[in-house]
Amino acid sequence: MKKIIVSAVVLLCAIVAVNAQPRAVGGRLAYGAEASYQHGFGDANMLEVDFGIPGFWGIEAAATYDWIFPITSWNNAGSWNWYAGVGGGVGWSWWGWANVGVAGRIGVEYNFGFPLQLSLDWRPVIGPAFYYGYAGSGYYGYAGSGVGFNVGGLYAGAISLGIRYRF
Repeated sequence: MKKIIVSAVVLLCAIVAVNAQPRAVGGRLAYGAEASYQHGFGDANMLEVDFGIPGFWGIEAAATYDWIFPITSWNNAGSWNWYAGVGGGVGWSWWGWANVGVAGRIGVEYNFGFPLQLSLDWRPVIGPAFYYGYAGSGYYGYAGSGVGFNVGGLYAGAISLGIRYRF
């Protein structure tokens, strides 16, 4: 009998702990694709970390600290939130350049009554791009080394649809 009670208490604690953790994992689909992880800090803040291939021309990682603002829901099936935040990002291109910059985010999300989340957001990464070697023929057309502005960070992977599993 003692084993059954201890097992039931452990199972109950595990269920409560799993449901209390505000995490989500999934992807962002845009002009490119990214893996996405969110970790909530209470009901008002979250950290989102994304890693992917913006514009299908390189790799990029970005992290933002976001503030969450609930939107009044008209039903009890789920919840609407909008959020905004700031962070940083880095990237590298197959065409011979790297970038680092400030990332911003603004978006809206819907959390269903079951563990699914859909979001629509804009997350540009703005900052310098460092060119090395030959950096392309049409887009930048720059041979040699130098520094420019990361114009691709304004649109490549910036506006996206997010689909995440909450756990």
